[in-house]
Amino acid sequence: MVPTSNATLAPLLARHAGRAHELLPLLHALQDSDGYVDPAHVPAIADALNLSRAEVHGVITFYHHFRSAPPPSTVVQICRAEACRSRDGEALVAHVEACTGAHIDGEPCHGVGIESVYCLGQCALSPAVTINGELHARVSPARFDALLASASAPKEGGHV
Repeated sequence: MVPTSNATLAPLLARHAGRAHELLPLLHALQDSDGYVDPAHVPAIADALNLSRAEVHGVITFYHHFRSAPPPSTVVQICRAEACRSRDGEALVAHVEACTGAHIDGEPCHGVGIESVYCLGQCALSPAVTINGELHARVSPARFDALLASASAPKEGGHV
């Protein structure tokens, strides 16, 4: 992902200008484009939508979906809702932490970040995870290892 330049940000701001109720769609567009919402863009967003910087910052920090820094190269989300917990989801969390060196909802380690999510809609097939946005169900520690290795492998014709 290439960070949004001011030239890219300007059309987004123009499209949503003066419509404070369009803050979330604007933030989603930035997040989709860059993988995060650059804190340096907050003043311009606030000005364009007639909001305070505190209001924009508050929305970004309230919703866990929004990032204020570039994401790690591999993002693992582990469901921590009841169905996944009842099917050894917490043992899977411990395994993922041990094999990546990262801690859930903490700082990434070696390019891998681990995040809690609450329900991926796979309750009957738990435990469930996403790796870089790709959903996987019935994930055992061994299956996780294979999925992570596959996600980290160089893609044909490209780089990781």
